[in-house]
Amino acid sequence: MIKLFAITMGLGLLGSVALLAADKPGAVNMFGGPVYAGQPDLHVTAALVKAGGGAAHFDFSTALVAMLGEKTVNAEVAKLTKQYSKKDVTDFVNGMTFAVKDSLKRATEAGVTLPEAPADLQGAKLASTLVAAGTAPDGVWWSGYLFDKALSHKIHNQVMADIDQTHGVIYDKNIHKLLNQAMYDVAQALGHKDVKLAPLH
Repeated sequence: MIKLFAITMGLGLLGSVALLAADKPGAVNMFGGPVYAGQPDLHVTAALVKAGGGAAHFDFSTALVAMLGEKTVNAEVAKLTKQYSKKDVTDFVNGMTFAVKDSLKRATEAGVTLPEAPADLQGAKLASTLVAAGTAPDGVWWSGYLFDKALSHKIHNQVMADIDQTHGVIYDKNIHKLLNQAMYDVAQALGHKDVKLAPLH
């Protein structure tokens, strides 16, 4: 039990060090990919939140279906379940819902307000925009790069800390890992053949 506690504490410390290091120019996000330190694109974030049912009722599954259609989403869920496991996919979907809701909470605390009128992005157009937003300069799609652009690198780090405290670092890594794979799959399906798969997948 003591050994397990020590390992858990060690992971937490490693996470803290990674988050601190990520604040340096040219740094890498905790789960890979470059840090985006510019201004977030809140209009795109607002469009994603709207697709998922709005801030009060956001659900990541709803957002996926709104962007890609139920048939495509079901096929991707089946593919990911076969590639990983039912538990990993369930944790990923639930984790994304938690992450978006927590992001909005942290944004509110920081005085960041989403535009009342989100970008005119729906369906595949919104999905393509998210593909573009998460694609790093070297062509690799990274979940952390998207999260930085969605609400800022600082809020991304705060949300990761909240996830780590609530569910653990492994749960957090699973969210990033499966989103890397899922959005790569989406990119290929939408014809963005130049997008590369992240090493963490």
